[in-house]
Amino acid sequence: MLETTQTAVNAPRARDPRLDFFRGIAMLIILTAHTPGNFFNSWIPARWGFSDATEMFVFCSGMASAIAFGGSYARRGWVVGTVRVLFRIWQVYWVHIGLFIFIAMMMASWDVLNIGNRNYVNSLNLLPFFDGITSSATGIDATTQSNLIGLMTLSYVPNYFDILPMYIAVLCLLPVMVGVASGSVWLAFALSITLWVYAQGGLWAGWGTDAIDLHFNAEPWSNREWFFNPFGWQLIFFSGFAFMRGWLPKPPINTWLAAIACLIVIANIPLSDIGVRFQFISDVNAWRSANEPWFNKTDFGILRFVQFLCLAYLGYVIAGEGGSRLLPKGTYVAARIWTITVRLLLKVGQQSLAIFVFSMVFGRVLGLLMDVLGRSAAIVTLTNLMGWGVVIVAAYFISWIKSLPWKGGTKA
Repeated sequence: MLETTQTAVNAPRARDPRLDFFRGIAMLIILTAHTPGNFFNSWIPARWGFSDATEMFVFCSGMASAIAFGGSYARRGWVVGTVRVLFRIWQVYWVHIGLFIFIAMMMASWDVLNIGNRNYVNSLNLLPFFDGITSSATGIDATTQSNLIGLMTLSYVPNYFDILPMYIAVLCLLPVMVGVASGSVWLAFALSITLWVYAQGGLWAGWGTDAIDLHFNAEPWSNREWFFNPFGWQLIFFSGFAFMRGWLPKPPINTWLAAIACLIVIANIPLSDIGVRFQFISDVNAWRSANEPWFNKTDFGILRFVQFLCLAYLGYVIAGEGGSRLLPKGTYVAARIWTITVRLLLKVGQQSLAIFVFSMVFGRVLGLLMDVLGRSAAIVTLTNLMGWGVVIVAAYFISWIKSLPWKGGTKA
């Protein structure tokens, strides 16, 4: 089976429009979610179920990694393929460090200039980085110097800056998973599931044992772990990787499967944040409190996985084979507007890492803008629309820069 799959991926792959389309949607949601005090955040898809844009980002990253690195492993072997993965890890690592330094500087400058009448450094819990911290519980005296070392070694990971370290850790697992799969794909699946099981610390604690809890600590002065546990989140990354590599077959487009997926997605709503807000069932708060480990975001609870797979299947069905339904044919105004929208989302999705980093910075700028101008419905709506527009412009600009326009032969 593996030999057949590897032969199939030897040929160059064209970009999959479905992958870019859904990554583009995820990027706009991520900007909305990372804009402080944004009431649009109360209505994003995450509020209607257990999964959110993070699952979209990580699943699509797994699929993109299968395209980017899978061919290298197939054509050049495990060593060269792994070198390429390590180079990507090196890139993402420095993106993470640069992102932290830039946002920390930005927050500090706003505090120094007294813009917005807020303590912006404290809003991201960055005081331990600037001022150090002493923990009487652990006896640890963390200075700015030691926190800088922690930042560089990923042993100090503040919550706002946690997704890229998780992505780095999962990429570190990629060569291991590919190596295991070269002997047996089923053994690779077993390894991924085993890591996920050992990451479910909250679940096992609820069953009377805390011996099984595989994670990384996020700071030396407490027991707080990385907000995104890579040993849990690798499950969805390698699910996307397996589908794109052909380790898992394409799901059939079936009316009954679509109906079941739709039913599960709808059944999640009464148990979601929207369900809590509108109290569709009387004891929803008690249920969520008693069953939190099953949809825990840090360890990637199984209900998040189930709901996301259902959403992904519905998206797969709606998009059509190869994304054939994403760009409908026709001259009607609605069809033209939809076509323009899809093309804009495709462009954003094609630059997902760069746009993600841009959104992490620009989301804070939008929050500052609303701090200064106020948060009336009109201002928040206009700020969100402006934010999405700027993200789209940034995607086109990044794409233009990547085309190396300075190498052209003639002046435009």
